Amino acid sequence: MRYDSITDAIGDTPLVRIDPAVHGLRHIDLYAKLEMLNPFGSLKDRAAWNMTREELAGAKERGETVVELSSGNTAKALALIAGMHGLPFKSVTNRMRVPEIKDLLLLLGAEIEELPGQSECLDPTDTEDPLTLFHQQLSRPDSAHLHTDQYFNARNTEAHAEGTGPEIIADLDGRAPDWFVACVGTAGSSTGVARTLRAHDPSVGVVGLVAHKSDFIPGIRTIDEVQEVGIFDPATYDTIEAVGADDAIDGMLTLIRRCGLLAGPTGGAAYFGAVRHLAALDGELTGRKTAVFIVCDRVESYLGYIGRRRPDLFGRPAVRNSLATLTPSEISAAPAVDVGDARKWIETQRPLVIDLRGPFAYAALHIEGSMNIVDELFEELVRNGMPFSTRQPVLLACPVGEKSARYAALLTRMGHPDVRSLAGGIIAWRDAGAPLVRD
Repeated sequence: MRYDSITDAIGDTPLVRIDPAVHGLRHIDLYAKLEMLNPFGSLKDRAAWNMTREELAGAKERGETVVELSSGNTAKALALIAGMHGLPFKSVTNRMRVPEIKDLLLLLGAEIEELPGQSECLDPTDTEDPLTLFHQQLSRPDSAHLHTDQYFNARNTEAHAEGTGPEIIADLDGRAPDWFVACVGTAGSSTGVARTLRAHDPSVGVVGLVAHKSDFIPGIRTIDEVQEVGIFDPATYDTIEAVGADDAIDGMLTLIRRCGLLAGPTGGAAYFGAVRHLAALDGELTGRKTAVFIVCDRVESYLGYIGRRRPDLFGRPAVRNSLATLTPSEISAAPAVDVGDARKWIETQRPLVIDLRGPFAYAALHIEGSMNIVDELFEELVRNGMPFSTRQPVLLACPVGEKSARYAALLTRMGHPDVRSLAGGIIAWRDAGAPLVRD
């Protein structure tokens, strides 16, 4: 197969049947759409090319810079496409959380600009958020940038409505699957594919997968974060279900070790969520059904992420004092305090207030007198033992209170007598009208 350009190789990815001996479903044929085999390594290749292909010539003539609010696969694909066409590329983000991807972007010649943001995810409705203001400036007609704007660009969705969806139908001999399962990031792929499948057969069931509030899975948003994405429409999905980071890694290991698919954690989450959802329906079926999930990208970029969560997979000893060792009952019993009681506690007992958010979110707005220790760094501190005196009361805060609850549970187990999580996090504090300060 010969091409004039590598971009001609985007799309037409395989649809591979998963062996029933692996997934255990008796009446459902489960297929993986291997978007990891796009030339730049992910399903974002489709959106990146579709958002730029008609704009590149004009952008080159005007001397513009391609820019996107992305720290992942979209940025990687855009950096490659921009470079091929002699254009610079800038990745703007609140926080680069996967070091391998950051290094790869730098290798590709991308400029990375980390801007302050009041949350870990762009909230286009918050007009006081510096990241949102920058997003608005990029979209102005007189901007010197080709802003691909994946969160709101209809071409993101169209790339999958016109490519991924029809390919699935063609590979199923002209039929739509009975179920389509997809992780939700920008929501472009799930929205576009669902639109096409349902136009072909309105009875297609669509399952959207998000990350648990307290977990970080690369490429997947939490249920709170996804509400901030312009393309996201909850009506697209028959159900939206949460998947944990450990579930995603378990699913990924199954795809790698049992199926020969070098899937990343997002693909693992899609597989795990699909089997979990379909297993509850499988016993009631009599005829054959089909289901499709998407393997978004490859595992190599996430080895550091996997190693931090599962060091045993690399022959390293289990990490002491790890969040991964917490039980659901410990997390649910974690000491927590609401905004009103937290304010009184701060006034009377002067607890050490630790803000676990990224440095830019902290700089934008934080509780006066609080200390910023990013959650990844705080996790490293805790692994080595209690990071502060047990005589010091501690209030932990994160965006929505889920991550801080886990740390409160862990520190309680380790013997701290008075550590509490701020229920609802900084968002609840802000919404209650409690004072916040800015650096």
